[in-house]
Formats: sequence, structure tokens, C-alpha cells
Amino acid sequence: LLSNIREIQARGAVTIVIAEEGDETVRPYADHLIEMPAVSTLFQPLLSTIPMQLFSAGVAQARGFDVDKPRNLAKSVTVE
Repeated sequence: LLSNIREIQARGAVTIVIAEEGDETVRPYADHLIEMPAVSTLFQPLLSTIPMQLFSAGVAQARGFDVDKPRNLAKSVTVE
């Protein structure tokens, strides 16, 4: 994980890291750190999915994309 963060920073990108509350290993490498409550590893993906979807939707809207009509959406999932 840390090598991925370093590679992204080496390419000049700003890093936003989502980590478990109290995890100090990523703090020195993150430009922005979002801390999630410590839960069982079984529930960790469920807990982080909703904030990531909201974050993605917010970024898409800020960039002017219509989140309700994504481009290149396969015909098999469109509803008329």
C-alpha cells in the first residue's frame, strides 16, 4: 500500500488516503487523510463504500459530468 502511495506522489498527484482510525503508518504519506472508525474486517468494505460513492459523485458533479447519464454505459444495463 505504501509503495502505491509513493508511486502516485512521484507522478505529481495529490493523495487522499482512507485509513482506519488510529492507523499512523499512512499518515506521513497522505496529503489528505480520511479516518474511518475501526470495525471488524468483515464490515470494513461496507463501511467505506458509501463515503467513496458520495465522494466520487461529488467530484464528478464538480467536474461538470452528469452522474445520472454516464458515458459508455453498456446497453444491457440501460432502461428506456
